[in-house]
Amino acid sequence: MKKILITGGAGFIGSHVVRLFVNKYPDYHIYNLDKLTYAGNLENLKDIEDAPNYTFIKGDIVDEKFINELFAKNEFDAVIHLAAESHVDRSITNPMEFIYTNVVGTVNLLNAARFVWKDDFSDKLFYHVSTDEVYGSLDEGGFFLETTPYDPQSPYSASKASSDHFVRAYHNTYGIPVVITNCSNNYGPNQFPEKLIPLFINNILNKKPLPVYGKGENVRDWLYVVDHARAIDVVFHKGKTGETYNIGGFNEWKNIDLIKVLCKTVDEKLGNPPGTSETLITYVKDRAGHDLRYAIDATKIMNELGWKPSLQFEEGISKTVDWYLENKEWLDNVTSGAYQDYYEKQYRTR
Repeated sequence: MKKILITGGAGFIGSHVVRLFVNKYPDYHIYNLDKLTYAGNLENLKDIEDAPNYTFIKGDIVDEKFINELFAKNEFDAVIHLAAESHVDRSITNPMEFIYTNVVGTVNLLNAARFVWKDDFSDKLFYHVSTDEVYGSLDEGGFFLETTPYDPQSPYSASKASSDHFVRAYHNTYGIPVVITNCSNNYGPNQFPEKLIPLFINNILNKKPLPVYGKGENVRDWLYVVDHARAIDVVFHKGKTGETYNIGGFNEWKNIDLIKVLCKTVDEKLGNPPGTSETLITYVKDRAGHDLRYAIDATKIMNELGWKPSLQFEEGISKTVDWYLENKEWLDNVTSGAYQDYYEKQYRTR
């Protein structure tokens, strides 16, 4: 069986990728490596945890010795690298954590792959998942292209930009076959409620303020997480070695407009009077280094590989709100920290 290591596979995006590959490719064995920090939740994968072609491994990509031993033991054929610290606010508070995980961790994986694969790179691939934030900020016009110069504005985006550069350097210097994708903001089921959409759904349910940075004028392109997983599948199997592909939803929203759509959707589904949740909107001091606008041009992946997003935002947000309303226990476990006991119960007792 082809052995594929997916890092960060218990996280929001990673869990959707793991599920897709485990279910779609029974002739692949999927190894899910996750440190299980606050954002890694094995409850996201309860439906496939006993699949014969799935193995979970608890570990930290920053641990060089552990990573080298893991690669030597399993001789993975490919890596899909999603493990990362990804919350901008946390990066402003503690930038070193982002440097270790996003930069040092990525280089550890590259070194381990290089050592195990040696000079035989046939049918091997190191797939690095990055972000549109490495490109910096846009004004009202234009889009991020794969050729857009990097201009990171936060410790998070700087750490991801650095990891991107190392991946390309290892391809150019050592010949490791790589692909990189830079995606826009993801949303959907299983997202940890520090990010805007699940945070606001949870706050609405608990009648807490909805904190909006500045005037809410910042613009983001939004991509449904299942569509991102589909794109990763397509790039993994059809992408050209050494290439970069931007993945976006062609779906730009000002934060304040998105929040109002979210409030309206939740109110309708809960049977609240119109405008109920909007009264919770509270404007707060803007975040340091807050980029004005991100917008991805995903023409390359559409034209060359045939991928395109399946949902527009209104449909995607309706499905997302439904999921959180139907999975309040999951949301309660995450916000209380109880979900972190799942690993001990499920794996330590085996």
